[in-house]
Amino acid sequence: MPGRYAKLHLDHGRPRARALLYVVHEDGTSTTLVTDPTWRTTEGPITLSAWFGGEEHDARLAPHGWDRPGHDRRTWRAAVPAPLDGVRLTARSHPPVEVVDSITPVSMSQPRPGVHVFDLGVNIAGRPHLKATGPEGTAVVIRPGELLTADGTVNQRFTGSPCYDRYTLRGDPAGEEWAPATVYHGFRYLQVEQLPGPPAPDTVRGEVMRAANPRAGGFSCSSDLLNGIHRLIDRAVQGNMFSVLTDCPHREKLGWLEQTHLVFPAVACGYDVAAYYRKLVRDMADAQTESGLVPGIAPEYKVFEDKFRDDPNWGGALVLAPWHLYRTYGDTTILRTHYPDMLRYLEHLHSRSDDGLLLRHGLGDWITFDDSTPKAVTATYAHHRIATALGDIAEAIGRTADAAAHRRLGHRIAGAFHAEFFDPDRHTYGSGSQACDALALEIGAVPPGERPAVLDHLVAAIRAADDHVTVGEIALPALLRVLSAHARDDVVFDLLSRTDSPSYGYQLAHGATALTERWDGPTRGSSQNHFMLGAAAEWLIASLVGLRQAADSVAYDHIVVRPAPVGGLTWASAWYETPRGRAGVTWHRGPDEFRLTVALPPGAPSRVELPLPDGGRDVREVPPGTWEFTVPGRWSRDG
Repeated sequence: MPGRYAKLHLDHGRPRARALLYVVHEDGTSTTLVTDPTWRTTEGPITLSAWFGGEEHDARLAPHGWDRPGHDRRTWRAAVPAPLDGVRLTARSHPPVEVVDSITPVSMSQPRPGVHVFDLGVNIAGRPHLKATGPEGTAVVIRPGELLTADGTVNQRFTGSPCYDRYTLRGDPAGEEWAPATVYHGFRYLQVEQLPGPPAPDTVRGEVMRAANPRAGGFSCSSDLLNGIHRLIDRAVQGNMFSVLTDCPHREKLGWLEQTHLVFPAVACGYDVAAYYRKLVRDMADAQTESGLVPGIAPEYKVFEDKFRDDPNWGGALVLAPWHLYRTYGDTTILRTHYPDMLRYLEHLHSRSDDGLLLRHGLGDWITFDDSTPKAVTATYAHHRIATALGDIAEAIGRTADAAAHRRLGHRIAGAFHAEFFDPDRHTYGSGSQACDALALEIGAVPPGERPAVLDHLVAAIRAADDHVTVGEIALPALLRVLSAHARDDVVFDLLSRTDSPSYGYQLAHGATALTERWDGPTRGSSQNHFMLGAAAEWLIASLVGLRQAADSVAYDHIVVRPAPVGGLTWASAWYETPRGRAGVTWHRGPDEFRLTVALPPGAPSRVELPLPDGGRDVREVPPGTWEFTVPGRWSRDG
């Protein structure tokens, strides 16, 4: 689109439609109408639709009453049959994208005559909604943006420029309302130009849009900071949950695949994504090449260079996303359907390896402050996760011989990882970065006798960095899980409590309202609505509150409640709609007692691991129902 920002340059041809209308009349008879050459068509009021650059709508061109009986359509043209050669249409299997909320601006400024900037107070993905009254032919321009420039106007430097919507009034004295029908944007600010009169508080508002996946969970606690971190992550998940899980709702809108599995818990703990993820996996399989490669984005609207197209932490989503679906919802159909595709991808990885074990290609630990982590560490980590998941997948679908072979491969990869990267003198792996140690511990490459020393090295590195993470998006989930698995939730709490860079708290302290693309995103720029660093949501619910399923559980048939009352927190609570019903955990801590309330859905008994003041655990088997436990004692700040 000349004069508009465009990330991609594609041509899908003229718009096509296939429709069927089935009408049941009051007398019981029916009429079926299907698209054929007797249908007629004419131009509508949308004169330009650019996926990245915006929409233009001329209300004067809308044929009045076209959707009412008796409208004169003699000037309309006959619709032309447009075969889709080589294309197989399938039904949409996931919820549609809908408007789920409406945001009223919190303030308005006028940086220049005729230019009004409305602040919604929160970063959203969606569309502007305009209310205006004015002369026919008045063209109102709306420019969305996440940030402002020094002069108070919208800054589109990091979101793509120019991007704007234009609405031309038809001159209705009763007023007109409009919102784009074919595009959406990521924005906090709306810059409105050429209004026909003074703005009113309701001149514009923001309509929040996302895939209509039902809400499935929630979290809250006594810390405003931790609540703010969870809110940042949740808003970024919503802002990128469209027909694909996008990397941002403006600059690219592409389905980068690493997020679908690395941050799966942050997505699934808030929303029911059973149907939604089946669609995402189908996109991955559709994008897979004849050689077995799964590109970094799906659908592959743009072919990127080698490392952006071929990284096992991205392509491995074809294996790891279905595995998450099975663990969370018990969906074996998707495993059976795509198991052959998974095997083809494993063969592709072996074509990139000299020994069939170590991999050395890809993007490394993306968006990291410590770039010393070798790419071979992150790539081989992915290889191990893929092989291990394939072993579990094969077992779940009854391929026991395959399962054993995949598990042997995973064991050999872990051994090769240890042999290649272990430094026995320093008790660390690779470059000694936080990422190297965390990934080694996550895949079980560290021999049992070395685990305490490697964990100590990891914790010491975090403490030496003043309780900051130096990892990127690949190692972040592993880092948090490893620390929690080794009873160092206190370290996680300390790093989540930071408000200087790099940290989640830094983003909150500098005005972020959704998770940003980089740790220092609010002051650095780049996208202000990215969920790829959202792994903290998993720790908040599964570790801090302690609501999780057992390691060998499927579809929450065995729940484990293991709270971690660390720091100065006095209470924490979470709920989740499991496939068996709602589960909930709430704990309160006072100076003399710890109280835990657990609500368990129907099914098998669950395990409750009560924390004790001395750091131990009192493990109970608890049947379904609602239960309250009280543990007396002296509960210190780090009890």
